[in-house]
Amino acid sequence: MQFRREEEDNFALDMTPMIDVVFLLIIFFMVSTVFVDFSRRMDINLPTSKSSVIDETVKSLEIEMSKDKKILMGGKPLTLLGLETTLAKMEFKGKKQSAIIRADKTLPYGDVIHVMGLLQKKGIPDISVAVK
Repeated sequence: MQFRREEEDNFALDMTPMIDVVFLLIIFFMVSTVFVDFSRRMDINLPTSKSSVIDETVKSLEIEMSKDKKILMGGKPLTLLGLETTLAKMEFKGKKQSAIIRADKTLPYGDVIHVMGLLQKKGIPDISVAVK
């Protein structure tokens, strides 16, 4: 006697639609991601930090310092004396001003501290140092 074999149900999941959805999500997130582009004018190698936070709420003074001790403020090259006179001429009209220093990691620590001292002398309480 010959028995008829019943068809077995196939319980395997078809992975093709799931892979398609995952690739579409990856493409969506890649396209919708905002790429941060700092307006850098000098080639500065920033130091790294494990907890770096970008705060773009207040427009701040940006001071860039390269490893060969060149200083840029707002895209204009300055010396330390020129930076001091430029800061002395600036008026902030009651706003709480902040400053970001983008200094190369090979620059001597004392030069950055000197610029921070000039900013504090001007009355800028919020001074940040940019890191990667």
